[in-house]
Amino acid sequence: MALGVNACMNSPTARLAKPSVATSAEDVGGMRALTAAAKKEGTLRAIALPRDWADYGGLIDGFEKKYGIKVTVENPLGHSEDEIDTLRKRGNRPTAPDVIDVGDTFARNAAAQNLLAPYKVAAYDSIPGNQKDPEARWSNNYGGYMSIGCDANRVKPCPETFADLLKPAYRGKVALEGDPPRSATAFASVYAAALANNGSFADVQPGLDFFARLHENGNLTPLRSDLATVEDGRTPISINWDYINLQYADQLRGHGVNWQVAIPFDGSFAQYFALAINKNAPHPAAARLWQEYLFSPQGQNLRLRGYARPVLMDVMRQDGTLDKAAAARLPTVEGTPQFPTDAQLEKARETVAQGWAKAVAGTSGRRSGQQTSRSGM
Repeated sequence: MALGVNACMNSPTARLAKPSVATSAEDVGGMRALTAAAKKEGTLRAIALPRDWADYGGLIDGFEKKYGIKVTVENPLGHSEDEIDTLRKRGNRPTAPDVIDVGDTFARNAAAQNLLAPYKVAAYDSIPGNQKDPEARWSNNYGGYMSIGCDANRVKPCPETFADLLKPAYRGKVALEGDPPRSATAFASVYAAALANNGSFADVQPGLDFFARLHENGNLTPLRSDLATVEDGRTPISINWDYINLQYADQLRGHGVNWQVAIPFDGSFAQYFALAINKNAPHPAAARLWQEYLFSPQGQNLRLRGYARPVLMDVMRQDGTLDKAAAARLPTVEGTPQFPTDAQLEKARETVAQGWAKAVAGTSGRRSGQQTSRSGM
């Protein structure tokens, strides 16, 4: 199935929809008409998209160059929950974000709150069924594996498993990307820790217990990790997505930081991140064009160059549109990734939301005063 943009037009006699209610490009007359409407709007408002996250820098630059549409990013280091809060609070104001990028657990929550507009990109049918909303209110776009990053110049030896993180040598050195109740990345860290400690998709409590132990023995630092804290050594061990840690390694290699990345075999956890359109998007055509761009071969290959695994990777490999050189740079992972069900995700989200503060009593409050980091993500 071709993943390219579908430029066919509807029948001249067909009644065309406004971009704000279009559920596909065909509804507005095809990609040419959607592109023209988006260019007329001239702006796309995004939120919580740091340039060094899954190659959003390259994606934003490419979109602006291709379509001449200016992309503005509010709160680039925000969390998934921050994105949803902003949609809810801004309503139909012109300052509302047009699009969001959140962990799929948070996307489900946003859909349940009726905050998202249904929209099927041209490649919608090629997206695996377990990576999209059946009502097309969100679709997963890219993903990766939870990993442990470590500054090998400051830490010897570097940990490779969740069990290693409990060792006394790592006191005050282990950092998360954010708070699990608000951060999709930190939430996934708890899920991965659960799998490493006899938990399951249906039982995330062992993950909370693990971080309680990590806090009790002094290994868990209250600092949130980001590129700056990794570079200056404040967070010499960081639990984060493999594509983030691998990009840190690239960015900091010339700065004297030897950042090593391990995907822990005892807690192998994969997750994708969802894209969605605000139902009250101030720039509805640009929002829909942005989705088409990110699910096109061009957008999906840019994800690869940022070490993220595009959701259409298998389809693109089959049809010959995959960037093979970029795909070859991904770390090898054993087995086929498994994913929790919607019910398991919701149960885990509630468990973590209710139990995190108790698990790391005295830590969460200090975290809230720190600068937020991108979670999704």
